[in-house]
Amino acid sequence: MKTTKTKIALVNTPLLEGAGDHPLFPPLGLAYMAAVLEQNSFEIKVFDCPIYGIDHEKLKADLSVFQPTIVGVGTMTQTFESALKTAYAAKEACPDAKIVMGGPHATFQDTEILSQEKAVDIIVRGEGEETLLELAKQPELQNISEIKGITFRKDNHIVQTPTRPFIQNLDALPRPAYKQIPIEKYRINGKRILPVISSRGCPFQCSFCVASEMFGRTFRARSPNNVLDEIEWLKNEYGAEGIQFQDDTLTFDKKRAIDICDGMIARKINIKWGCGTRADVTTKELLAKMHKAGCEEICFGVESGCQRIRDSLKKKVTTEQCENAIKWAKEAGIFVTVSIILGYPGETKETLQESLDFVRKVEPDSVWLNIPTPYPGTELRALVQKQGWKMTDDWNRYNTMNPIFEDPNLPAEEVTKARQDFYNQFYSVKYFMRQAVKGYLRGSVYSKIMARTAANYILMRAKS
Repeated sequence: MKTTKTKIALVNTPLLEGAGDHPLFPPLGLAYMAAVLEQNSFEIKVFDCPIYGIDHEKLKADLSVFQPTIVGVGTMTQTFESALKTAYAAKEACPDAKIVMGGPHATFQDTEILSQEKAVDIIVRGEGEETLLELAKQPELQNISEIKGITFRKDNHIVQTPTRPFIQNLDALPRPAYKQIPIEKYRINGKRILPVISSRGCPFQCSFCVASEMFGRTFRARSPNNVLDEIEWLKNEYGAEGIQFQDDTLTFDKKRAIDICDGMIARKINIKWGCGTRADVTTKELLAKMHKAGCEEICFGVESGCQRIRDSLKKKVTTEQCENAIKWAKEAGIFVTVSIILGYPGETKETLQESLDFVRKVEPDSVWLNIPTPYPGTELRALVQKQGWKMTDDWNRYNTMNPIFEDPNLPAEEVTKARQDFYNQFYSVKYFMRQAVKGYLRGSVYSKIMARTAANYILMRAKS
């Protein structure tokens, strides 16, 4: 008797009106889920809605044709409204399918979602590959109480099963199923820059971040050879012209980072790449090695120019460490971005100015001035709630650019104005010219991207 494969749909949710352009990178998380399921002989279809311009009505029609047994929906906080619309569209299109939601927002809002949204059947908490696989192996999903890492409804109650242990051998994971995704449509400044995540878990517990709760407080890393094999595969199989490491802290294990760099040099992979890391886990020698191996962009999470504020963020880096790391990276020839948070609880006009002065002093190539965003699961959210400050639950605004809460000691409009004024000065015509020269002299993809961004920003200001 011929058996029918269990069909599973994985959805990268549609963009809502006014949400901006499609993402820069393909959905790496869904690609890993698809790869694990394919490896176990399930029939998979990834619906990459943003890149195709698919709205919820078209998605509903497409799901109706596919008729999956399970619909997996990933969501971050700022995409939650779209994820909910996706869940209801999927339930209408496939009434018998189980709608499974995962991602950071669902992980920390699991009971709230299940108590309010009947279209969502199951929440996958935290790392999802093994959990979703176990769900897929039970197509009727009648006896799931033994599956770790899920939350679901049973007899009018919400049940949270024990937390699933994190995957320890990341080398055992299959490569992302990019054949399910239109890789050719993902380009940055005309270049195909593809993501790689070479490690999971963050030993640091910054108060504004959920990385250590989502992926654990232990640094789990793929072997250098495994990472290098993937980069070669991306270049040879998918025409990658650049790589963006999406690790929380790529250089946490400095020896491993050097081994990856040495491997890229020895194999003559010859590909440009960027990454993010912390100032306290870099050295002058490491940064020079990274540049030699093709690193042309790095982002340091400085977060504040004031040590007191940085300590309240639990960042655990010093101003001197930040200054040194930025200087060493620039000396190595790497495009430097710094990330700053303006308006964290306890911030004053003076400390805010201290941060802006710090940026002017170290002169990075680019700067992200972020508004503190109390995502569910963060210590920051608990702090704002404890203070009793007014806080919006309009999840669409949770994008680090909008004020989310009202600090009576530092009005949000003052923070927003300081941010805008700084950007107006920093991204000037002079900046545009400087980055254009740097980019085209060095052939730097990142300088060219920032030059184009600055040009667009200048034109927008001129029209306003």
